[in-house]
Amino acid sequence: MTTNETLRALAARAKETNSLALDTEFMGEGRYRTELCLVQVAVDAETPGEPAWTELIDPFDREIDPTPIVELIDDPDVEIVVHAGRQDIALLRRLWHAHPRNCFDTQVAAAFAGMRSQIGYEALLRELLGVQLDKGASFTHWDARPLSSQQQIYARGDVLHLNEVATVLKGRLEEKGRLDWAREECLPLEASTDERDIDVVFGKLPKVNTLSPSQRAAAYSLVMWREETADREDKPVQKVLADAAIVEVAKQRPSTEAQLRDLRGVHEGIARRRGSAIIAAVAAAGDADPVKTERSPRAQSDPRDAALIVLAESLVRACAVKEELAYELLATRADLQAVVGAVRTGSEDPDVRTLRGWRRAVVGDELLALLRGERSLRIDDQLRVIVGD
Repeated sequence: MTTNETLRALAARAKETNSLALDTEFMGEGRYRTELCLVQVAVDAETPGEPAWTELIDPFDREIDPTPIVELIDDPDVEIVVHAGRQDIALLRRLWHAHPRNCFDTQVAAAFAGMRSQIGYEALLRELLGVQLDKGASFTHWDARPLSSQQQIYARGDVLHLNEVATVLKGRLEEKGRLDWAREECLPLEASTDERDIDVVFGKLPKVNTLSPSQRAAAYSLVMWREETADREDKPVQKVLADAAIVEVAKQRPSTEAQLRDLRGVHEGIARRRGSAIIAAVAAAGDADPVKTERSPRAQSDPRDAALIVLAESLVRACAVKEELAYELLATRADLQAVVGAVRTGSEDPDVRTLRGWRRAVVGDELLALLRGERSLRIDDQLRVIVGD
């Protein structure tokens, strides 16, 4: 494990190289919030050819001051290199109050370099550098102390070659003229969060839009109570009260624990331990304003759209193969459904990513042309889908 003096020295080196490789280990099982258990960082060695300088930061050690690393993360001149780093960034934003300004995610970049979407770090390392990563300690108790030597070796391995991987990927992307595309795709990473939004949680309850306004108020009150309880007890929300049970309780709005026990989905143990609190949450909703159903206007569907969406997907996949891009970077089925519906009804182009920025140039305009009858698809003698006029 590192020391404050060593961290300051590593931070100084990172400022010289304008790059910091970063990874974390965390535990989410059985908790309300994911717990940060370890932070790994690496910078290029001062001597060319030498292994990267890696350090392990113990967030449980109150004597360790992470400020030098936080300042690096906040510095727009220092590139923070991660792999599939959404959770890593979210944790450091919440716990260390870091505000990243310059992230480069090697998983995202790999998809622009012709590799499969969401490629794992082990596979990426093997493919780019021919390095075999030891994953023997990947599923261990990272919250236990002291960490074993195997855990520490594994943790260092996750950042040891990360800057080198990023350098190789950048070279490939520069050759293809796609480095700016990859950087653009990494921008949302800076706002990653694992904070739970009550409104979002409420909106995802099963069949919540079938409830009456007063029932929805009860459901909202129950969601708020559940979040507070889970946070206080550090337990997963579903262990406090399941989503389906919240909806059922909100429907029936029991006023006694006996009525609560009769409801489907409310187990005896939950009723016994939390019955009075659940009843109180339901009662509290009586003093709240009813929550009206928010129904987004749904586009009118047409039975013919299904075939058009399949055709559109074929074009997008053909473009992805031709351009050596992961298909998932270009479109989702929802994107294609929106485009097909807009063309069919003569509406304005929908605000979907397939029709924005570089994606429009790669596939969006071709997709619109296909749906207007200005393009065709055929199969060549090698069973490839070819886009033609």
